[in-house]
Amino acid sequence: MRRMLIAAVLVAVAVALFVAGRSASAQPVRVTTTGAHYAATVVIDDPSPGRGTVEVVVERGDADAVHVSAVMTDMGHATPELTATERNPGHFTAEGDLFTMTGGWELTVRLDGPSGTEDLTVRALITE
Repeated sequence: MRRMLIAAVLVAVAVALFVAGRSASAQPVRVTTTGAHYAATVVIDDPSPGRGTVEVVVERGDADAVHVSAVMTDMGHATPELTATERNPGHFTAEGDLFTMTGGWELTVRLDGPSGTEDLTVRALITE
């Protein structure tokens, strides 16, 4: 009886640690970057590997098109560029597989509009 009680407590503690670790590890990423023609805020609500969504809010400049790509220079990984869809004026969303593993990624946001084309770069920590 005592062994069963200890086993049940250990399982409950393991489940609690797993749930707490999962919720604490993937905090949203929100980074603002500024270039010569544009300023944008990049939001990654679920910074984890696999399929995800990146929101780009254009704060300055009039972007007609937004594209997003990512590289992990330490590991030599790069992902194909994703074309973002404009959901509302100045609010673009890119969906797809940008991050193939956990770690530090460099996200390039390419904005194109009447002012020209400009690449803005931000760093994001992708966690499990």
